[in-house]
Amino acid sequence: MPEYDPAAYMKKLYLSDPLQDPLLRRVINSAGLPRASRGLDAGCGVGLQIPALAEAVGPQGHVTGLDILPQFIEEAGRNVSRWAVAGRVSLIQGDIYKPPFGDRELDWIWSASCACYAMRRPLELLSGLRRILKPGGLLLIVIWSGQQLLPGYPRLEAALNATAPGIAPFTAGDSPEHHFLRLAGWMRKAGFIEATAQPFTRGVCAPFDEPTRSALLTLIEMRWLEAEKELSRSERRLYQGITDPTSADFILDRSDYYGFYTYTLFRAEAPE
Repeated sequence: MPEYDPAAYMKKLYLSDPLQDPLLRRVINSAGLPRASRGLDAGCGVGLQIPALAEAVGPQGHVTGLDILPQFIEEAGRNVSRWAVAGRVSLIQGDIYKPPFGDRELDWIWSASCACYAMRRPLELLSGLRRILKPGGLLLIVIWSGQQLLPGYPRLEAALNATAPGIAPFTAGDSPEHHFLRLAGWMRKAGFIEATAQPFTRGVCAPFDEPTRSALLTLIEMRWLEAEKELSRSERRLYQGITDPTSADFILDRSDYYGFYTYTLFRAEAPE
């Protein structure tokens, strides 16, 4: 397994953002964040959802971004300094398992593709997040939950989905109770109420402009990163051929391309 490269991951975040941002904004707008409220983006990365969160709570609200990697917090700081919402945003390096806030301090917590990756210690994580929420405060956890991105190649896509990267953040050998799609149940066990799950889907259809094409190729690469080593030789050749922009078989060059992907929002409230 190669060493994790934060700079390479940042690049993928930016490349995929033309497709990610509209869908995640739709999720945020559906959440009903109270105006003038104070909340946390837990695992904020480079801060790409912070503008939408800040817009949702309005000019009297405040958003704090928290991430464990200093490289991400530094990059998020550069981004925030260029945005109109900079005056109502703060950034902190820290661990979502040990959020640096007092009891009942925040109105809401948002976490996209971060908290859902901590299902091996779900009660510890969720109990810590419940501690810092005010009574009635919202917990909003979002995760990529499904896709069809290789139309015409269902067997290949099924093989990719069966690899370790394909089932992540679930891990082979984990108990069924620790699958990330059972998060609503863990929210209830941690003392939250009104726990629900709602899917949000975005379709992508050819022809593409260059930003969309690059974003879609990046999403494919991120979805099955390192999965090739678990494929058969013929599956590997096929996958490489249809995802290589220089190949005559490159799937995103097809005029009949259509794919879709889904995020699921898990929502719960802190008890009164």
